[in-house]
Amino acid sequence: MQITGNFIGGQTSLSATNETIPVYDPATGKIIRELTQSSSAEVSQAIAVAHEAFDRWSHTSPLRRARVLFNFKALLEKHRDELAALIVSEHGKVWSDAQGELTRGMEVVEFACGIPHLLKGEYSANVGTGVDSYSLMQPVGVVAGITPFNFPAMVPLWMFPVALACGNTFVLKPPAMDPSAAVRMAELLSEAGLPEGVFNVIHCSNQAAEQLYQDPRIAAVSFVGSSGVAEHIYKTASAFGKRVQAFGAAKNHAIVMPDADLDATVNAIMGGAFGSAGERCMALPVVVAVGDDTANTLIARLTPLIKALRVGPGNQRGDEENQMGPLISAAHQQKVVGYINKGEQEGATLVIDGRHCKVAGHEQGYYVGGTLFDNVTPDMTIWREEIFGPVLSIVRVADYPRALQLVNSHEFGNGSAIFTSNGHTARSFVQDVEAGMVGVNVPVPVPMAFHSFGGWKRSVFGALNVHGPDGVRFYTRMKTATARWPAGEHIVSEFSMPTLG
Repeated sequence: MQITGNFIGGQTSLSATNETIPVYDPATGKIIRELTQSSSAEVSQAIAVAHEAFDRWSHTSPLRRARVLFNFKALLEKHRDELAALIVSEHGKVWSDAQGELTRGMEVVEFACGIPHLLKGEYSANVGTGVDSYSLMQPVGVVAGITPFNFPAMVPLWMFPVALACGNTFVLKPPAMDPSAAVRMAELLSEAGLPEGVFNVIHCSNQAAEQLYQDPRIAAVSFVGSSGVAEHIYKTASAFGKRVQAFGAAKNHAIVMPDADLDATVNAIMGGAFGSAGERCMALPVVVAVGDDTANTLIARLTPLIKALRVGPGNQRGDEENQMGPLISAAHQQKVVGYINKGEQEGATLVIDGRHCKVAGHEQGYYVGGTLFDNVTPDMTIWREEIFGPVLSIVRVADYPRALQLVNSHEFGNGSAIFTSNGHTARSFVQDVEAGMVGVNVPVPVPMAFHSFGGWKRSVFGALNVHGPDGVRFYTRMKTATARWPAGEHIVSEFSMPTLG
């Protein structure tokens, strides 16, 4: 059986431990390949290789670094079907969703190709007599990236193109459940002309991965995952003197006002709640309906659409494509089913039950059908916790102020949306909602690559967001120089605070 290996120093290799773990096809429940498992010593080796490569790469001109990324972007386009097939086989998402993931990731590569402009510093002439002041944006060093299963290509692409463009070297630990896209991208980077050791991929246990946020040779850590782990990595890596951006869980809400265009709103909710089987940190699992009439109309329109969802394997294309694939693993399938059980036990009205979804010919796949709850309240587990599955909850409130208060009371603040035809209400919502990314009649308000992605509250730990301007700031350190070039005159020593006027 094929074994997915590490990528260290410009080549793929298996761990000397000879230990592997299985990688499953979620659509069938069958093992499709094995994943090498590295020792702590091998993780240290990957860090050492990246550390050794840093000096040369950091002194490579930004223009030359950009040319490598231009080549990489062309190779991603050439091999996008191959990469999409890897994503579908290991993650389970449908073909068009895998293609969309790659498109959004490649947008970050395009952004990073502009690095010669993005690294331009500031210059002030004559801040004093014959004195100039200017700033430099320099790379931080070796960067570690630890990424989640739900976007095996896009989330790494949020990180390493900007990091590499800024002159850093990178060690990536991809998810064990769908690791192969990361290794294939490493091979394409090498083909694009990236020097050996600049980008490395290591597969290991979570315990061995602790080196990635403790080793003194690591300067910065980027993480996406659960809030508990994000907080742990933020605190630990910060204590070891590292720069950290750690993104955690979400529970995104959409307020639906009585004046919303309900046809467009229902279509938006379907995609936001059930796209990628709900396994998105920007999914839309909660609708806050203002008024019982609004809630009743939404449920009446959503019910037939949810029941008609085409659920099955993700490898079909075109007119035969399913709308929703399986969940990532048997364990996660049972976790989502447990949340549905909990919602029913705690008194929510189960309108559509997806627990018994079976796909003909794929009975061992990890499927959960579209599920709809009504009369969900803030004391219920399914409102408080991130389910990460195809479960949509309807919360009823009497008016907009109560809707806003409900949204803002949640511990997570990743994204939020409002559906309305009233510009004043929309503007007030954008100003007042406590979330990092906001949609107005847009269900999944993920920013484009030239803006920055990041939430508020317990959805993020660290001051700087990913990609866009914040991504460049995170992967660089600013240095400010003040320079005087005397024309032979005698300079008198100053013992008070110097002034330059």
